[in-house]
Amino acid sequence: MSSSYRFVMAKIGALRPEESASPPRILVVGGGYVGLYTAMRLLKKLRDDEAVVTVVDPRSYMTYQPFLPEAAGGSVSPRHVVVPLRRVLRGAEIITARVTAIDHAAKRATVAPLEGAPYTLDYDVLVSAVGSISRTLPIPGLGQWATGFKTVEEAIQLRNRVLECLDIAESTRDAAVRERNLTVVVVGAGFAGVEALAELQDMARYATRYYRSIKPSDLRFLLVEASHTILPEVGPEMGRWTLEELTARGIDVKLDTRLESCVDGHVELSDGTRVDAETVIWTAGVRAHPVLESSDLPLDERGKLRCTATLQVEGVADAWGAGDSASVPDVTEVEGSTCAPNAQHAVRQSKVLADNIVATLRGKQPTIYSHKYVGSVAGLGLYQGVANVYGIKVKGWPAWFMHRTYHVSRVPTLSRKARVVADWTLALFFKREIVSLWSMHEPFHEFQDAAGTKRAA
Repeated sequence: MSSSYRFVMAKIGALRPEESASPPRILVVGGGYVGLYTAMRLLKKLRDDEAVVTVVDPRSYMTYQPFLPEAAGGSVSPRHVVVPLRRVLRGAEIITARVTAIDHAAKRATVAPLEGAPYTLDYDVLVSAVGSISRTLPIPGLGQWATGFKTVEEAIQLRNRVLECLDIAESTRDAAVRERNLTVVVVGAGFAGVEALAELQDMARYATRYYRSIKPSDLRFLLVEASHTILPEVGPEMGRWTLEELTARGIDVKLDTRLESCVDGHVELSDGTRVDAETVIWTAGVRAHPVLESSDLPLDERGKLRCTATLQVEGVADAWGAGDSASVPDVTEVEGSTCAPNAQHAVRQSKVLADNIVATLRGKQPTIYSHKYVGSVAGLGLYQGVANVYGIKVKGWPAWFMHRTYHVSRVPTLSRKARVVADWTLALFFKREIVSLWSMHEPFHEFQDAAGTKRAA
């Protein structure tokens, strides 16, 4: 007899006191958009003794990814784009660990903590909110040299690295080293790639005013895209305008071009271009989290969780999914369409998902998720943006303002909204910070040198 069944029966008085059990456990795997918002709503809707909400994620915070480009460019403090899970989800059990396998038939997950031996965790209801990871290709040097752009740690690393490269270029007498450090290559022209490129270039061009021998024209930024268009999310017209805007800013955009190799920073492209770059950023797509492959849940051909329009896992009881890792039918489009893997759907899906879990626990029917995609906005650096919302196309300063307004409204918690707005407000009156803290990525070296030792791996 499952604990959820025993609990419900106990509530209606069908079990003797000795047969009753603790409330059912709702296991939320992942603390991103879906995990955070689902847990928040569950805690709000459930009675205190109705269920236990457990969230498992290797990070103790949720990252608001649309602000990663601004964190990399220095417009927003990195700490202000993350939301501590324990502070927001006070009534939930937070486990900072990685789920490595799911046996839903036995309702058991294998959990690997940051330290110590793995253990199993029993549950009654599963919520898959594992999200996605970078989709990489077997390109020589990619894993050793390139940097992704999905986490706040990567955003911080890129900001420090680009500024460190300016210091190196200013100080060296080797022309090849100088050129290499002044070159940045971004692979992938979707939201992440274009916004990261625009913000980093903005920051680097601003920083050159403090260097004697580096001019904005010395910087070289390359955007490499395998397809024939950029920013497909905002439509072809706005994509073409964005291409013209980036080109006018001196960015070398290469369409229908693939990265062939980047061994030791020597970048080789399919069009024959050869360039040495100290900074290579990979934003060429994502894929479903591989933990789903270590489960007995049904997956589609892309490795995503098969879900119904009610966000229940197809053909499986007590299992739910939403977000990037779930294939959810889009009932507002033609039959066979699925919801796009973006924050707009993820946030809305999580609310419906939580409400449906509460409904089923109380013996009611779940509702269908339905949301018509309204469009997209993208920032292209300070005072520049592009948007296509409800078919209305906007560019330049108005689109930039729409981008900021929309995303600050979506950042979880009033505290984070206020901190982000404070960052922007202070930036109007004070100069941009251009200090590189690259040594923070290897903080032990100076002490090791002093001690004559090397830190154990």
